[in-house]
Amino acid sequence: MNRDLEITGKQLISGIWSASGEARFDAYCPESGKRLDPRFTEATDEEVDRAVEAAHAAFILSTSIGSEVRASFLDALAQSLHEHSGVLVDRCISETGYGIARAKGELIRTIGQTRHFASILREGSWVEAKIDLSDRQREPIARPDVRSMLKPLGTVGVIGASNFPFAISVVGTDTVAALASGCGVVVKAHPAHPGTCELLAEIMRRTLQEFDLPPGLFSLVQGRSHRVGERLVNHPSLRALAFTGSEQGGRALCRLAAERDEPIPVFAEMGSVNPVVVLPEAAQCKGDTIADGFLNSLLLAGGQFCTNPGILLVPSTDAGDQLVQRIKTGIEQSPIQTMLHRGISEAYEQGVAQRTAITTSERYQSKQASDAACRAVPAVLVMDACDLKKENLGEIFGPFSILVRWRSLEDLLGVIQKLSGQLTATIHAMDEEWMQWEVLFSELQLKVGRLLMNGFPTGVEPNHAMHHGGPFPAASLPHFTSIGMGSIKRFVRPVCYQDIPNAMLPAELRDENSEGVMRLVDGVLTRESIG
Repeated sequence: MNRDLEITGKQLISGIWSASGEARFDAYCPESGKRLDPRFTEATDEEVDRAVEAAHAAFILSTSIGSEVRASFLDALAQSLHEHSGVLVDRCISETGYGIARAKGELIRTIGQTRHFASILREGSWVEAKIDLSDRQREPIARPDVRSMLKPLGTVGVIGASNFPFAISVVGTDTVAALASGCGVVVKAHPAHPGTCELLAEIMRRTLQEFDLPPGLFSLVQGRSHRVGERLVNHPSLRALAFTGSEQGGRALCRLAAERDEPIPVFAEMGSVNPVVVLPEAAQCKGDTIADGFLNSLLLAGGQFCTNPGILLVPSTDAGDQLVQRIKTGIEQSPIQTMLHRGISEAYEQGVAQRTAITTSERYQSKQASDAACRAVPAVLVMDACDLKKENLGEIFGPFSILVRWRSLEDLLGVIQKLSGQLTATIHAMDEEWMQWEVLFSELQLKVGRLLMNGFPTGVEPNHAMHHGGPFPAASLPHFTSIGMGSIKRFVRPVCYQDIPNAMLPAELRDENSEGVMRLVDGVLTRESIG
């Protein structure tokens, strides 16, 4: 597994590198603007079709693979990522402009979440095995033997995120969760970091080969045009799609999936402005700390997080004035940010200009200089709650936020009512202060997937309890999380077995419980065998 990795610019289809098309595209360094070798070949329709068909065939072949084999495969994948971390981080930095700490930290998170999925496979309760035993003596009608559990959907398409080249990409949460569930996967690489994607795909290919697993379980297709993703979504063998990106992109994919002869679910994580509310006592007692924490969260990785704090609600008090002044000063002194690619930097500039033009506000921005090819000038707008319009509240992807001054609970509730669905909301309050604003707490819960107290929304812990989603447009399906161990539930469906002979049942539902999983038997949780 320590053999050198190289980048060829091709697709990986069922274990074989392929480049049958004529269209080419390039990767660029966002810091220097220079083209990076090699050139990449865009996948043809035929290559996309082969990838999906191979994944479907491999899924059928792999239905008997036990959870321990899949868990060991994920452990080996995590280990290989660790062993190749140097070349992965180097290429990631050159394609994204991220610093070494940011790139290394994300790769460590990716390795960790891969191992976490291996652990939940071994523990087993994620399959939600349920057994209601028969009662043949029941009158007037005998009760049948009914058992159910979660089973994999089939072939899953993954469209990688621009801002997480490791953690939400080729070996990110979507892919690893789908493989852990037993699905086959076809990944559409993000064209902003295609070399990083190919290196990760080669590691995946080698690990599948090491475990003698069907190579078709994973394929990678490349492409800058929307055609490649559209072809993937429309393939009749695809059973679900995972996407992290803009609301515009998510809506388009949802429409495509819904218009198929057989519609499929699209698990899209989209836009969010993640409101942060500062209550009066908190502004008075720790305003400087809040201002500094807000700036750190806003500028982290160039503001290119879906959990970026895009709106900060500050009380119109003397303490609130000081808090806002500290943020103004900090923004003016902040460095110009390098963005992931030119498309993001151009969209950021246009978005800030449009938002400024339609808003009665003061604009403050960085006074620093930069010669980066793909750059963004950090900026904030300061305005009154009464001037805030619904059109001000769309996401601008980058180091931008609106500071809203409020005077009353009615002001706050008015802003919250204008919000669409959000990934997060945060309240800063002193001890017991939040209890005086309980209605605010209750209202925010209706709008978000994650509610924070005295923190900032950037930084999503991929654990069992995490819910990274929310009402539309934060996510297309708010019941599901795209981060954390619960994300595996996106790629499975319940299957019920009635009066099926014990030997024909999945191992998790058989009387003997050889897998040792936690099961709900006649309404009681137990790991014990039946009989």
